[in-house]
Amino acid sequence: MASTSASLTLPVLPLDDEVVLPGMVVPLDLSDSEVRAAVEAAQAAATSQPGKPRVLLVPRIDGTYASTGVLGTVEQVGRLADGDPGALIRGRGRVKIGAGTTGPGAALWVEGTQIDETVPEPLPGHVTELVKEYKALATSWLKKRGAWQVVDRVQAIDDVSALADNSGYSPFLTTDQKVALLETADPVARLKLATQQLRDHLAEQEVAETIAKDVQEGVDKQQREFLLRRQLEAVRKELRELNGEQEGEESDDYRARVEAADLPEKVREAALKEVDKLERASDASPEGSWIRTWLDTVLEMPWNERTEDAYDIQGAKAVLDAEHAGLEDVKERITEYLAVRKRRADRGLGVIGGRRGGAVLALVGPPGVGKTSLGESVAHAMGRKFVRVALGGVRDEAEIRGHRRTYVGALPGRIVRAIKEAGSMNPVVLLDEIDKVGSDFRGDPAAALLEVLDPAQNHTFRDHYLEVELDLSDVVFLATANVLEAIPEALADRMEIVRLDGYTEDEKIVIARDHLLPRQLERAGLSKDEVTIDEGALRKLAGEYTREAGVRTLERSVARLLRKVAAKHELGEQELPFTVTADHLRDLIGRPHHVPESAQDPAERRTSVPGVATGLAVTGAGGDVLYVEASLADPETGAAGLTLTGQLGDVMKESAQIALSFLRSHGAELELPVGDLKDRGVHIHFPAGAVPKDGPSAGITMTTALASLLSGRLVRTDVAMTGEVSLTGRVLPIGGVKQKLLAAHRAGVTTVIIPKRNEPDLDDVPAEVLDKLDVHTVTDVRQVLELALAPATNEAPAEVPVAA
Repeated sequence: MASTSASLTLPVLPLDDEVVLPGMVVPLDLSDSEVRAAVEAAQAAATSQPGKPRVLLVPRIDGTYASTGVLGTVEQVGRLADGDPGALIRGRGRVKIGAGTTGPGAALWVEGTQIDETVPEPLPGHVTELVKEYKALATSWLKKRGAWQVVDRVQAIDDVSALADNSGYSPFLTTDQKVALLETADPVARLKLATQQLRDHLAEQEVAETIAKDVQEGVDKQQREFLLRRQLEAVRKELRELNGEQEGEESDDYRARVEAADLPEKVREAALKEVDKLERASDASPEGSWIRTWLDTVLEMPWNERTEDAYDIQGAKAVLDAEHAGLEDVKERITEYLAVRKRRADRGLGVIGGRRGGAVLALVGPPGVGKTSLGESVAHAMGRKFVRVALGGVRDEAEIRGHRRTYVGALPGRIVRAIKEAGSMNPVVLLDEIDKVGSDFRGDPAAALLEVLDPAQNHTFRDHYLEVELDLSDVVFLATANVLEAIPEALADRMEIVRLDGYTEDEKIVIARDHLLPRQLERAGLSKDEVTIDEGALRKLAGEYTREAGVRTLERSVARLLRKVAAKHELGEQELPFTVTADHLRDLIGRPHHVPESAQDPAERRTSVPGVATGLAVTGAGGDVLYVEASLADPETGAAGLTLTGQLGDVMKESAQIALSFLRSHGAELELPVGDLKDRGVHIHFPAGAVPKDGPSAGITMTTALASLLSGRLVRTDVAMTGEVSLTGRVLPIGGVKQKLLAAHRAGVTTVIIPKRNEPDLDDVPAEVLDKLDVHTVTDVRQVLELALAPATNEAPAEVPVAA
């Protein structure tokens, strides 16, 4: 244990932020006034006492003196290595500092008590182990620094106090750590402290060396990779020169391309993040190719490209009229859209709430009426780019919203690809056959279209592949469908439905003359001066050779006609120029397929026997004429009840039950022999049995057929009807009036019976069709029977048809 001994009076030599421990020999600069004063005072005092001059070395930390100093002897006074005056001082032992006192010279003198630092012999076992540990740690540290000469000197120290003070030479110790060693008087405690400090330093050094090694390995790897890449570039350059290829622009410099591109702010941030990932990824990583593909897609998108709308409203209307005959509803809607956009642009209202004024129209109608070609005409009229997206048969939701980039071969959705293909952010996008979209285990594409076609949401459309917001609010979406009922209700609610119910015969003639004939003449290698088709031939083609809502079959017939003429000319059987008239049709393309019932021999007409009535229906191909046949079974067979055939749906079967029930309950009132209905089976058949049929609109047709069967009165050949019947005989409204009246007109029917509540639908029917039809609106089945059944004759009633 340390103990105090004799008192001393010594001049103070302050050490600013430095510490000297006993046993250390340090040079001090005498140019410092305080150091020089202390040395000179010690030299003056040494003249009166034996031995070398003595000073008290005291650390001064931030202007505060330590409580313990070191007795030092001035070994030599001379010049330092830099030529300045200096003194060499050796630390001898610790001194406990007391009160200040006076002395010769300008130095500060203090009284102190020297501390006894001897350790009793023999050393205890734990102290011996501590000495060994310290020497081992010190030796390890010195060997790492290459100080082999110092190792021997440390190993030769046996005194515990001197061994602990030897750590004062350690450069890694802070001033506070050295002060702690100085003020620890007990040698054993001081050696423990020195050992702990050395142990901590070695641990820190080991961690630092590990980190430095890892960093160096990483740097070496990067340098090696950089060198190999430069070599690879040099090899590729030599190969290009060897093959005579021109070196193109640096396509891999994505950062420069992104910074040079005119991208929206959020898109730019996302692209730069991906560039950072690309720069960190190696060429061998598959992520690099994914990022390059994504960046190429983003850079190819026309983020700020827009075409200026043609606000010539009259010119746009003229374009639509020139390219499409009829379709007034669609033309009016497009004209309205352009007029509103023009007024908004004139008043600075182009963007409201982050959204522009896009449009979502659904063109619903039978095949061949020009829905798809109308999209191109709309784009032409508006001066916009046009792109078509075929949705028929699409069953994967990712086709609309894109694949996640984690999948191999991921691509953006069809909407994003359409925008990229158009090269503009405001094209006309035609979503063709939207009613043919299906759903399976891969998702529901129709549900993915909900956001695309919602004007309130599509300004922030987010594709799964791009994962950045895409503004679709300025896109004009045109969807086409054959059957409105096949479109999900939520999707149909987001679109403005425009119905294209088919063309009248006059419109078909105009279309054939102005559009179909010129196109087919060119395809047949003929000119308009060589072959002409007069209006009578076109009218017969439209009326008797084709029966459809659109004009596709009519175009095929025109093409067939022209091919026949071209072939006859090449065979030398026909001279050109040639005019095709109605009389030539039979010789060129055969007999007509659709002769109106009114043009047939009365004995050959379907309604030439009781129990047959003519109805009107709507199919996927437009309106059509539907015949209903009824018969009664032989009472001897005992087959009572109702039999229905013709591949009917549940609703149509229920309509037959209602018609039969009405006649049974009101037969006496209608003067019908309803007794036959009790014992004899009733059979109702709808011809064209291979075609599925459903719906309530054949109710009055079945009632009329049964009434005709029971009364023996024929149904008028020129009458067709449509309407739902109730148990009380009321005629209820139905849908598709325009399509049904067009079908009646095509079939040569002159009188049509519809429900009274469908009278407003007549406004949609073309005037030229209404002029040729005698339309009766009814509210009760009794009115239907009065109009449809031919008057009873004085002859014997026709025999009721019997089904064996």
